[in-house]
Amino acid sequence: MAMLITMLLSLVLLATAQAGDLQAGVEAYERGDYAAAVRIFAALAAQGDAGAQFNLGFMYHWGRGVPQSDADAVQWFHMAATQGHPWAQVNLGVRYHEGRGVSKDGAEAVQWFRRAAEQGSAKGQFNLGRMYDLGRGVPRDRVQAYAWFDVAAAQGDEDAEVLKQRVTALMTREENSRAQALARQYWEAYVLPFQE
Repeated sequence: MAMLITMLLSLVLLATAQAGDLQAGVEAYERGDYAAAVRIFAALAAQGDAGAQFNLGFMYHWGRGVPQSDADAVQWFHMAATQGHPWAQVNLGVRYHEGRGVSKDGAEAVQWFRRAAEQGSAKGQFNLGRMYDLGRGVPRDRVQAYAWFDVAAAQGDEDAEVLKQRVTALMTREENSRAQALARQYWEAYVLPFQE
């Protein structure tokens, strides 16, 4: 029992230390010390820290402290995304949608946007709605587009509100009714559980 408590305490201390290190990396980035930020993020990313992996992907995306590389950005975003990091999932989805650092693949983009959307990410929800609106990676579906735009807009995404209004104008009364019901389901399933 004492060994288990010691092990749990060690894990808590390690997690706390990593969180402090991650914050130190963010602070280095914010003051423009990109080399220090990269060192900190790379060390944590190698230990499997999803936040550090995402931040390292961001550094490669912009070429800050490292040579700009879409392929390296994708690699780090993918590592964080597979661990459930919603911002990494959104960024990876954008990469697949645009074909930056990977082959263009609308269906793969949809999968990553959906993972983020289902974790309450307004940007994931907006992007998933956009894919349904345009019929990219999924069949065009105004009901789905409306539902995802609605939950993103309810979380403050102004672009989602604009597109929700546009989609609403194109729907029949029956489609609008189904879309509103679906939006309520999505809100209960993919937003409420993630609110504090």
